[in-house]
Amino acid sequence: MTNDHDTVLAAADALIAAFAEGRTDDYFDAFAADATFVFHTTDRRLDSTQEYRALWQKWSDEDDFRVRSCDSNDRRLQLLGDTAVFTHSVTTRVATTAGEEVLHERETIVFHRVGDGDWRAVHEHLSAAPSTAAGSS
Repeated sequence: MTNDHDTVLAAADALIAAFAEGRTDDYFDAFAADATFVFHTTDRRLDSTQEYRALWQKWSDEDDFRVRSCDSNDRRLQLLGDTAVFTHSVTTRVATTAGEEVLHERETIVFHRVGDGDWRAVHEHLSAAPSTAAGSS
């Protein structure tokens, strides 16, 4: 039997891969219906996966938003019983009608074990990574 650590990492990897590959149905299916989302790019907390999906659709419709790639590094997983906290740094390449952009961000995804033993994301928090400009090591 696979241990919880490996199972949660597999769930995180599947979520990240679906995001990076533009498989939006798989991406949103990785979240619980009542998941919450806090993004530095939005003016409010999103209180459900449906609310986030509607915002994503708006970005797609209005700006032709697409994810081109997403690389995850500096990963850490903390297991807390039926809850797990996954943190990492992400480099994401996105495209819109304005062109392509590379984003450097830090992300926390909280997972919770559901009745069938699978792990579902219940919260995502995304923040801009600190600048790596001159003066940092």
